[in-house]
Amino acid sequence: MGEPRLKKGLVHIITGKGRGKTTSAIGLGLRAVGHGLKVYMIQFMKGELEGKEYGEISSLKCLKNFSLVQFGSGRLVSHSTPEEIDIEMARKGLEHARSVIMSGEYDLVILDEIWATVHHKLIELSEIIDLIKNKPKDMELVLTGRYAPEEAYEYADYVSEIRKIKHPYSKGQKARLGVEF
Repeated sequence: MGEPRLKKGLVHIITGKGRGKTTSAIGLGLRAVGHGLKVYMIQFMKGELEGKEYGEISSLKCLKNFSLVQFGSGRLVSHSTPEEIDIEMARKGLEHARSVIMSGEYDLVILDEIWATVHHKLIELSEIIDLIKNKPKDMELVLTGRYAPEEAYEYADYVSEIRKIKHPYSKGQKARLGVEF
């Protein structure tokens, strides 16, 4: 490949109910790209919102070594009764993630909102643990999303919880284009 490789790839879990999990993962990805590493980000349960891309998606598409794909409809998924399309998209995303990870082509892989798919019963926890256990040794793996199950923590080297202390949403402020999405 000729590009820098990590000697040892670690596993990050970024979870919690606070804002900034995806942003944190993207920051890791940007740092990696800045050092000549190849990054692949798979976003679960995210897609265009009202016909618009998230702002970070437009920016990341401009980077040479940062690939990104989304597996989501752009609408909320019901926890109690997910629709068949949600299950299908999550399954396709998981298969794509497995393919990307096992290819060994990337130095850092981000599975954004993967824990939400487990919480919504779209993907089984055992399938995620299998991905973690079988990733290439020199690949960094970042898994984000609310509700990461504590059973997964033992498979991670980093576990970070992003906590909401104060957020304007609590006072009725809607998400703003360019800031929250």
